[in-house]
Amino acid sequence: MPRSEATSAYLRRLGIDPAAELPPTHDTLVALHRAHLDAVPYENLSIMLRRPPSPDPRDSLVRVGEVGRAGYCFHQNGALGTVLTELGFDLVRRHGHVWTGEADRADTFLNHLVLVADGLPTDDNPGGRWWVDVGLGDCFRDPVPVVAGHHVQHGFDYEITEVREDGWSFRHDPVGTFAGVEVSSLPVEQADVDASHATLSTPPDGRFASILVVQRRDGTGIDTVRCCLWTRADARSRTETELATYDAWRQALVEGTRLSLEGIEESELRALYADQWAKHVAWVGAGRP
Repeated sequence: MPRSEATSAYLRRLGIDPAAELPPTHDTLVALHRAHLDAVPYENLSIMLRRPPSPDPRDSLVRVGEVGRAGYCFHQNGALGTVLTELGFDLVRRHGHVWTGEADRADTFLNHLVLVADGLPTDDNPGGRWWVDVGLGDCFRDPVPVVAGHHVQHGFDYEITEVREDGWSFRHDPVGTFAGVEVSSLPVEQADVDASHATLSTPPDGRFASILVVQRRDGTGIDTVRCCLWTRADARSRTETELATYDAWRQALVEGTRLSLEGIEESELRALYADQWAKHVAWVGAGRP
């Protein structure tokens, strides 16, 4: 079956020949997962420029092919999920809630889109169910078996603490920027995603509308630009660099996180940096709360 132009453009952006054989196997799933993370960092750049991108999966897929950016979890997993479905994978979407403190854990607000692939048994996961997720920023490198227990990837310790009929509970590695995820069977129709996206991306209170965050997970660790700090974390260490000039900030985005700046005006970036630097100075002055 011929591949859509959107999927072909996406594969080219990932460095994959659109004509390549991509059967719906576990090996293909891992290869696409890694290639996506290498090429399309998690980010909220368009939101910070006050042009929040559509969370429609097809729109997100087209955007990756055209400019090399997707957005945050709704966009990232929406794009990859569209491609996996086209390639013949048995894939479903699930409701996710990312939390940072125990008080927030029981909240049912949809702030994360989860993908689940079935029918791909391996020696380590004979049940064949996999959590597919390129939208958690500083988390998985590879799909994770939906099996209770610890799942170590390149020294990072991820734990699924409980698997239930309606979902599962997850704990991030201690170096992560959030504590865990609750996955459930609550509604995750596109209208639900659209409504949550509007809440998350609308200033002044939207979670993604105040501070620029760009994260790229590679084979050994994570590069993050958050406001005007560039951090590099692996399982054993963490380094932090203050980005005190526009040129340093731009270099960290392009060379550190591999963020594509296609279609972005230089004047827009300079204005955004000035805004972020002012927030950074105020944050440092307040004792980095």
